[in-house]
Amino acid sequence: MDRQVNDPREVVAGLLDDARLLSACRDRDMGTLFRLLNHRGVSTRRIAAAVDITQGRLYDYMNGKSRVEKLSLFEQIADAFHIPGHLLGLARRPWEPTVHEQSPRPQPPPDRDDLAAMDAFRIADRQTGGGRLYGAVVRHLHDHVALRLVDTRSGPEVFAAAAALTEMAGWMAHDSGHDDLAVRHFARSLSLAQTSGDLPLAAHVAASSSHLALQTGDAAKAVQWARTGLDLAGRGPRIPALAARLDAMQARALAAAGQHTPAARALDRARSALDASADSGHPWLSPFDAAALASESALVWRDLERYDEACRHAEDGVRLREDGRARSLALSRITLAAIHVQRHDLEAAVAVGHELLATSPTLGSVRVVHQLDDLRLLLEPHKGYGPVREYLTRFDEARRARMLLLADIITPRGGTRA
Repeated sequence: MDRQVNDPREVVAGLLDDARLLSACRDRDMGTLFRLLNHRGVSTRRIAAAVDITQGRLYDYMNGKSRVEKLSLFEQIADAFHIPGHLLGLARRPWEPTVHEQSPRPQPPPDRDDLAAMDAFRIADRQTGGGRLYGAVVRHLHDHVALRLVDTRSGPEVFAAAAALTEMAGWMAHDSGHDDLAVRHFARSLSLAQTSGDLPLAAHVAASSSHLALQTGDAAKAVQWARTGLDLAGRGPRIPALAARLDAMQARALAAAGQHTPAARALDRARSALDASADSGHPWLSPFDAAALASESALVWRDLERYDEACRHAEDGVRLREDGRARSLALSRITLAAIHVQRHDLEAAVAVGHELLATSPTLGSVRVVHQLDDLRLLLEPHKGYGPVREYLTRFDEARRARMLLLADIITPRGGTRA
């Protein structure tokens, strides 16, 4: 009988820095690779089906009676388990993030008007959410940036500005519940960042792509994007906060895949990076600080079912998050309330829940609305407890008012806007 495990791609994602896997790939020893997967809980039946061979042939490989020799089978193995092509001496696989090989180029200072627009959008987004700002950012890109991209007198700073604003548009599309649109914005942003030669900015976009892949349920792809970002960041100037963000995203993805030890190691690297010497700074990167790391750490430990540790980090995330970050504060409180439910501390969950009711009803974030709904579903089985029942009544009243105020930007979950 098969043991129930996660997607085999996610098992591999947690082994991509494991010396045994790297050695097996370098030697093209697929028998060792298959044994590693089997030891991690992937059944032989599942392995054989994934690479389209019989279980008998698989046992021959695992027992050293024969070796994989055909190029087509190596390609099938790489694609089935999402092993980067270069590890097996193959060309880049179609599912790998497309990143151009390049060296960092000196970056001229950004145009002051572009930077001022970015800062203004960023400040407004933190307080009001992306739903009400997405159109304004897209119009700004069209009216003030696009024509300069085809002007032969423009320098790399214009492409960097376009990349940063396009990445912001992607986040706002995500915040509005339109993840397919966010994917397109992030892909365009990465291309623009690479054209500008700004490797830290390209790495920053890869981190955003990792977050989005995680939100859409593809932990293996989230790991790939985080690794791509770390590679880009490693070829550019050292920016500790950027490295911390990428390691934190890798930890999130590995935790979602149930890879406890690799996730904990990645989180340790994120903490070490953020504790490193002062940042060199970067004009286009949104900050990643102690509050952000606390929030990401809470989610990592939650997914690993270490709820007491998750609660400690979630409390830090709320405490450290300033009031000017309305959406981030709301999301941090939702995480904290949910962790309290998972710890069976309903009194604490309700207390945080009541704080959430004070969240601005006009905050234009579909992410916040959906996560509030998820929190309600988590509390529903406990409505026999009086304070929970009272809270859910107040929650439903507040939600009706919120939906009326946000009717122009919110569609039913899974729906599309006309």
